[in-house]
Amino acid sequence: MSLPPRSPASPISRIFAVSDTETLQTLCGPHHRNLERLEQRLEDYQLRAESQGGGIMLFGLAEGVSIAEFALGAYLQKITSGTKPGELEFDGAINGALSRLMQSAGPIKGLKVKVQAQTAGQTAYLSALQNEEAGLVFGVGPAGTGKTFLAVAIGAAELATGRRDRLIVARPAVEAGEKLGFLPGDLEDKVDPYMLPIWDSLRELFGQEQLDRRRLRGEIEVAPLAFMRGRTLKNAFVIIDEAQNATIPQMKMVLTRLGRNSRMVVTGDPSQVDLPSKQPSGLRHALNILKGVDGVRQMYLSRSDVVRHDLVSRIVDAYDKAEKQSPADGQADER
Repeated sequence: MSLPPRSPASPISRIFAVSDTETLQTLCGPHHRNLERLEQRLEDYQLRAESQGGGIMLFGLAEGVSIAEFALGAYLQKITSGTKPGELEFDGAINGALSRLMQSAGPIKGLKVKVQAQTAGQTAYLSALQNEEAGLVFGVGPAGTGKTFLAVAIGAAELATGRRDRLIVARPAVEAGEKLGFLPGDLEDKVDPYMLPIWDSLRELFGQEQLDRRRLRGEIEVAPLAFMRGRTLKNAFVIIDEAQNATIPQMKMVLTRLGRNSRMVVTGDPSQVDLPSKQPSGLRHALNILKGVDGVRQMYLSRSDVVRHDLVSRIVDAYDKAEKQSPADGQADER
């Protein structure tokens, strides 16, 4: 599989050198609008661009810096060949750079269906998921950004190609309306409703027949988060889904389950916490204390990465605006 260049967990900085002041001003655009646009388009890569003597300082995740360099280079080539500078031309250069990265990532192989990143944020996330040096990857973002599906797809591909022996997906069984004790059936029947989105993804990726075979052989396990306690997960690809609903002790417990030759992906949306009032989210806590830790990648998806119905991104946007205007009311309405 052809992968994008690997990048360290921490941001990097490089200077895009420019030969003369006039060219530098043209690249930056009027009132540095081009640099602002570059930062806006590449916010998922934590990019910052600043004009300095002799060039443009680029700071952010390695993928973002590389995209920015390619975009600036393509735009520079356009204007030196006679193209009139403008915002549309600069946006076209950015689009070309993003397309180049997305093509280099390639589809995920070994699955029943073709799976490929569809946005810049998903491309960066997919790159982190495919990076063996990242033992723990956080995928954080709103509904519809593909954070869980892409993680499951990578885990399924690693299982299908023999890189891992098991695929384990766990999520907190937080009660939201119905009590587990009142649901019919045995324990497996009671927790299955919480796991349906995962089974649906696996069914799409493997097909029902192969999914059933792998499940019977114990290669695939989908279970409540509490089932991870006391275990050491060796040679496994582990996904912790809906992690915003894990408590701090639960998050510490599951993060320390990793055994040899295993990797873990933790996905969640900190704005959708269903824990009892005033109980802190283990996801938020983990993101804060694990910043900059070697081998940990924190990837943030945004509403620009929503790939469901177009209406979903507008709904996410509306909720974001409402919460910013009145955080207390937003929390009350969510309950």
